[in-house]
Amino acid sequence: MNEQYVRDLHEVDETQVALVGGKGAHLGALSRIEGVRVPGGFCVTTEAFRRIIEQAPSVDGLLDRLSRAKTDDREAVRTLSAQIRRAIEETAVPDDLAAAITRALARSGERAAYAVRSSATAEDLPTASFAGQQDTYLNVVGPAAILRHISRCWASLFTERAVTYRRRSGIDHRTVHMAVVVQRMVLPDASGILFTADPLTGDRRSATVDAGFGLGEALVSGLVNPDVFTVRDGKVVARTIAAKHRALTALPAGGTQEVAIDAQRQEQPALTDAQAVRLVELGRRIEAHFGHPQDIEWCLVDDGFRIVQSRPITTLFPVPERADRENRVYVSVGHGQMMTDPMKPLGFSMWQLTAMVAMHEAGGRLFVDVTPRLASPASRATLLDALGKGDPLVRDALQTVLDRGDFVPSLPDPGPGGQPAGGPPPGGAPAGGDRLGGAPDPIATDPAVVADLIERSRVSLAALERDIRTRSGPALFDFLLEAFEEHKRILSDPLSIQAIMAGMEATWWLNDKLGEWLGEKNPADTLTLSAPGNVTSEMGLALLDVADVIRPLPEVVAFLRDVRDDDFLDELAKLAGGPEARDAIETYLDRYGMRCVGEIDITRPRWREHPSALVPVILDHVRNFEPGAAGRRFELGRQKAQQKEQDVLSRLRALPDGDRKADETKRMIDRVRTFIGYREYPKYGIISRYSVYKQALTAEAERLVRAGALAEPEDVFYLTFQELHEVVRSNRPADARLVQQRKEEFRAHHALTPPRVLTSDGEALTGAYRRDDVPAGALAGVPVSAGTVEGRARVVLDMAEADLEAGDILVTAFTDPSWSPLFVGIAGLVTEVGGLMTHGAVIAREYGLPAVVGVEGATRLIRDGQRIRVHGTDGYVEILP
Repeated sequence: MNEQYVRDLHEVDETQVALVGGKGAHLGALSRIEGVRVPGGFCVTTEAFRRIIEQAPSVDGLLDRLSRAKTDDREAVRTLSAQIRRAIEETAVPDDLAAAITRALARSGERAAYAVRSSATAEDLPTASFAGQQDTYLNVVGPAAILRHISRCWASLFTERAVTYRRRSGIDHRTVHMAVVVQRMVLPDASGILFTADPLTGDRRSATVDAGFGLGEALVSGLVNPDVFTVRDGKVVARTIAAKHRALTALPAGGTQEVAIDAQRQEQPALTDAQAVRLVELGRRIEAHFGHPQDIEWCLVDDGFRIVQSRPITTLFPVPERADRENRVYVSVGHGQMMTDPMKPLGFSMWQLTAMVAMHEAGGRLFVDVTPRLASPASRATLLDALGKGDPLVRDALQTVLDRGDFVPSLPDPGPGGQPAGGPPPGGAPAGGDRLGGAPDPIATDPAVVADLIERSRVSLAALERDIRTRSGPALFDFLLEAFEEHKRILSDPLSIQAIMAGMEATWWLNDKLGEWLGEKNPADTLTLSAPGNVTSEMGLALLDVADVIRPLPEVVAFLRDVRDDDFLDELAKLAGGPEARDAIETYLDRYGMRCVGEIDITRPRWREHPSALVPVILDHVRNFEPGAAGRRFELGRQKAQQKEQDVLSRLRALPDGDRKADETKRMIDRVRTFIGYREYPKYGIISRYSVYKQALTAEAERLVRAGALAEPEDVFYLTFQELHEVVRSNRPADARLVQQRKEEFRAHHALTPPRVLTSDGEALTGAYRRDDVPAGALAGVPVSAGTVEGRARVVLDMAEADLEAGDILVTAFTDPSWSPLFVGIAGLVTEVGGLMTHGAVIAREYGLPAVVGVEGATRLIRDGQRIRVHGTDGYVEILP
């Protein structure tokens, strides 16, 4: 046998993806697992594919054109893909290659029927399955037909769907090669698909079996509805038996045909319960071998199962690693921090090291284990209340788990003086009880408390900036570990937490009491307009001031319209009025340049590193606003809040016991306006410290590149802090293969949707709004800023690509503080993530924008340009005709 071109299945395993592709490698590995029966056959290797590509010279030029085609140019992709396929299919198979394939057929049975199946090198991987992207041909008979179908499989690497999938996944077409599996046909009584984890919920303990009569292609293609068995802990716990009218069977001379099933068999199950359980046991053996939940194609022949394919289920959200096998319930940190994108390893490891609670990574996201607090009745109610105020969907998801009764064990309450298990809610946000309405609070409404806290933070930051300058190498990492302890001390400062909670609790008190006494709905939304000292809302207004400097400078405005790179500030200074414009932008960056979208991930480029990200927003402000808009806007909000306060107090005094109610309310209004702005400052302080850490680590990365320990500075982002520390301490090069693997994993993590709640069984829970006050067809969410507004929806997933007009309603997945410059130019806000006290909600209220957050699937269900109506008081969004 010419081993360069042909390998028997039993000669290969999962380490040889580069030679025989994902499908071939998996089949070879399957054939080695005890008790797993795989139909025999061989692989035509990727070396054969390369030989064919070399003999089809037009392919090289077509691939160049394909790589240059725009992502959204579907016609070009369709045309070029078809031309590449035709060039491959029309290339004659060389004699020596054809002879090697024919010899392999002679050994397996030349006149037998075969399945001829594509097996690409970027296929059936843990991070990307590429299922259904390339072609499979069933019941192919005779050497000539098999050679012809092998050519078709090679060509199918360039189906339009495969090309599009690779482009979206960031995979270069030239790096993917095609092998072909030629495997003896199995003529089954029944066949189907086994998922060793529930593909919908992610539950790893539940397996799902789809089954039908005849060949499995009928199920895959949607020709018939399958029987569905759910197997859990060795038992069938649910089954749905479909009416199976048709089946696909093999023809003696080759090919397949669709046949009708006898009426008396149509309602019969394709498998018995015992067979389904036996199949799942086989699947568990396969899953254990590969280390991932599997999507397995199987055939039943004479009461014995044959496995014809197994690939990882890539759509499941990973489960955090844990030392024991106890049931665990995890809550997403990203939903609380308004950043649900995946983080790179340096990013999530830094957040873990600087957070107030222990965090677990999965899928590039962080989670907090809340099982101990759920298990204790004393802490359970407090936790649910705190998380429910932040995001009602998290509370509902947790309640769903609790309602099952058996997943979370119930622990006895601690005795007198005992502390409930656990810590603050996810993300490090403090949880507080209701201290209002009783004895005067020690911090009262003294603005000096906030000024003192900000000064403490400023002094600590200045000391960090001063002391880190002289540190490098191992000494830098020792210093940083000490700095992280100071970071956590600032974050957990009792006075800071008390100030945050004073503002939040006063907000809740006003909404509750004024709702009870006056029938007001969310009055705090107006009473907090233009609250002083909110660093995030000030950041948004300050960019309006930058636009005021630039607006009267036509050369500068024209220049900024063409800015693409981040070195534009030096060029800007050469224009008429340029120095003035540059100084305005530089001043803004000096105060806010440490911020960026997704800022909790230290690896994200800060505005100071990537100032061009601000240019589109500045130009929008130049176009949409008149000079002085920032001051007018703040003053208008302040006046509205003052008028609301006077109105509320006068109406209260007219009530029975009105003077007491008015006095209490006045105290709470003063308190909320004193402290609600400080709610945003700790995050500003954290991100300011992160910027200092990043500058030091970036300098260290550049030193490692010069020393040959790292290929490029950005590679440090794909190492955890601990791994980077070890590279520096040991003076050894970073593991290049690990870095490359992490890059591929990070790309794959982008395709995963993080759940709000995740169990140790892998079940992903989103939660639901259980409300009857939402009109039919409307999208439910959390009302966070009062008012109703109608306008054009602008669905924006990347702040740098926002193109907003006055009156637009911003619809996006999440907004962290970096989005606040956009808020000054919109009429309303809709996000998929968030709660009453998340940053977007706080700033929406400060600016008086009607806002609904936590609208599940908003960016998918609302189309860009549609007219929508946002009900910020009642918490829903209507899509208008």
